[in-house]
Amino acid sequence: MIRAYKFLMRPTVGQTQALTEMLRDHCSLYNGALEERRDAYRHIARTSVTYGMQSAQLKEIRAFDPECQGRWSFSSQQATLRRLDKAFAAFFRRVKAGEKPGYPRFRSVKRFDTVEFPKDGDGCRWDATAHDPVTRVRLQGVGCVRVHQHRPVVGKVKTISVKREGRRWYVILTADQAKPEPLPATGSAVGIDLGIANFLADSNGEFIPNPRHGDKSAAKLAAAQQKLSRCKRGSRRRREQVKTVAQLHRKVRRQRLDHAHKTALDLVREHDFIAHEGLKIRSMVRAPAPKPDPAQPGSFLPNGAAAKSGLNKSINDAGWGVFLAILTAKAECAGREVMAVDPRNTSRRCPECRHTANENRPTQKTFHCVNCGHRAHADTVGALNVLRAGLARRKANQA
Repeated sequence: MIRAYKFLMRPTVGQTQALTEMLRDHCSLYNGALEERRDAYRHIARTSVTYGMQSAQLKEIRAFDPECQGRWSFSSQQATLRRLDKAFAAFFRRVKAGEKPGYPRFRSVKRFDTVEFPKDGDGCRWDATAHDPVTRVRLQGVGCVRVHQHRPVVGKVKTISVKREGRRWYVILTADQAKPEPLPATGSAVGIDLGIANFLADSNGEFIPNPRHGDKSAAKLAAAQQKLSRCKRGSRRRREQVKTVAQLHRKVRRQRLDHAHKTALDLVREHDFIAHEGLKIRSMVRAPAPKPDPAQPGSFLPNGAAAKSGLNKSINDAGWGVFLAILTAKAECAGREVMAVDPRNTSRRCPECRHTANENRPTQKTFHCVNCGHRAHADTVGALNVLRAGLARRKANQA
């Protein structure tokens, strides 16, 4: 199996400048290749330029510009061209599917933050020896950069990527390792119901509160963004304030990831089977459609957009998608089973008599079955129904 590791790099001032120049030159290569594809299709009888054609031109490009393009790894430049090719492949896939196409765009130097090296030893080298307490990564054109390796890398390193996040630099490794030993069986199965008031409720009646990291940092973010809006464009003060805003966003993202990792790890350690709702989060956070007023052309009726905006913000702050992705990855490594079930009526169906009605849930928290009188927390009822549906689906798959 393939596993990724992300470590903080500690470059010197000269290495930081070289890393910045590497990103700039790869961004220039990306934009030049995009311009060639666009112009060839527009002006030369709709000719399509492929990755193979552009990769064959790399030798000439490096010979023509040895100070910029010629100093970096040939394989990393091929990876940048392959990255553009994937963007076009995704564009054509969306066109065929009838979705919003999203034609590939030119990238700003400020937004081009990653360079990939497809193979360890080709333009880069992960140097983590047992006798040396300092870990380094060797990059062509940059040198040996110190790395804060906070955990050992298990398996053979396959690819290496360098990423810039604000003022910090990271190295991302992908390692091919044998499938780990599964955790000892616990004989426990659980269903989970994700929410806003509580981040998670399980079928055992336990709740995990919603940390609301974004809401807690909203005041600081608003003040920092307001200060940014008052800075003159192109000034040094504005550049520093941009980094400050990015640092605040990064802190919230790291807090959300930390909470997701810890919560998922607890679930994986305690249960063999975990069932959750198959939520379509992208559709849930979609803005409501406008309602034209038939009596007054050009006017619109209230559609609850303001209330829906607050709900969407709370859903994004909870980070359900990130949590479910982490839970699935951890369960695979631990030999656990995770299954998504249909979320419809999970909070309106009685777990005792199976009666389903909207009246069963009079409030957000309360569940009171109008048929048998069963009372419970609505989120716990939803988790019980999710677990029952997950066990039924697992049994059907095994049959």
